[in-house]
Amino acid sequence: MLWDIFCRVIDNHGDLGVCWRLSADLAARGHSIRLWVDDASALVWMAPQATPIGEGRAQFNTSTGQILTRPWHEALGSQDLPSDVWIEAFGCDLPHHFLDWAQLAQADAPLAPEPVWLNLEYLSAESYVDRSHKLPSPVMSGPMKGRIKWFFYPGFTKKTGGLIRELGLPEKTASNETLGSDQVTAKAFPQKSSLFCYEPEALLEAMQLASLNTDRHEWQVAHGRGALAFQQALQLLPDCVDQPHHQFVPPLSQTNFDQLLASCDLNFVRGEDSLVRALWAGKAFVWHIYPQDDGAHGPKLNAFLDWLNAPDSLRRFHLRWNGLSLEPLPEIDLPAWHACARAARARLMQQTDLVSQLLQFVAEKR
Repeated sequence: MLWDIFCRVIDNHGDLGVCWRLSADLAARGHSIRLWVDDASALVWMAPQATPIGEGRAQFNTSTGQILTRPWHEALGSQDLPSDVWIEAFGCDLPHHFLDWAQLAQADAPLAPEPVWLNLEYLSAESYVDRSHKLPSPVMSGPMKGRIKWFFYPGFTKKTGGLIRELGLPEKTASNETLGSDQVTAKAFPQKSSLFCYEPEALLEAMQLASLNTDRHEWQVAHGRGALAFQQALQLLPDCVDQPHHQFVPPLSQTNFDQLLASCDLNFVRGEDSLVRALWAGKAFVWHIYPQDDGAHGPKLNAFLDWLNAPDSLRRFHLRWNGLSLEPLPEIDLPAWHACARAARARLMQQTDLVSQLLQFVAEKR
């Protein structure tokens, strides 16, 4: 099938990252995708396998399907084919030019089936996700009045749309394992951590905790806001604390980022895409949830920790890391955190992945 996927970049690591992984998974299963994005610049490092073809476009071919990125405001022409599925990622509205073109295409082929129109929502473990998944949303006005959109929610339970899990990931995960369970049990504290975060107040505290508990703890610091926060924290370390061993990691492709997570003992991740990749890595992790002014991130984090069956130390660490507690960071219990992550991954592997569920849903609606 031909899919139109729409992405408005708010944080190009997360929004575009999810949409590219979704597109790549669909292409690997034989589908063609037009990925509409208002800022595709991050694909230069995120997906270097895509070939720039000018005017804000890039193309990626697999042996089975194709992805073509198109600028958000670029109108389709008479040579462009109507698509079978429309996906609004994270609630973005479709461009007016696209809706006008789609209306004309429908008028030219009135007997053609209408595309399945989906609103792919944000990831959450909150209970409303189970209730809202696959609900219809009638379009009440505009050129598409009378059409039906469908809510499609990623999630962590069998009542949701699941997570992006590309074909062959279980085998790839097994080959990337660099830390056996016996080794983890023998370690009280991680030796190597990846850091991909916003600006957590507790970062300085975590750096001191690492310096005091290991002879040579190594930080792999991802580029962006977290790297700036790490640099600032370095200047604030007390003289009595050794300067931490660290490496500032340049922007990585999604494949190399996944390998980085697999190589570390503890992964600090943020947002949505890297959280899912940390789960697939099966290593101890700490999630920096996107902070919201209305405090909505608090219940969302607690719902996730409940689903995760997080040990007490991991829950308290998360709350402090996310600015939801004034309690000092607890000691890291690496064996318990690692076991928790492995158990969560095992549960998720038993569920149907997001793209498989999308394909089944679309088949039902067509």
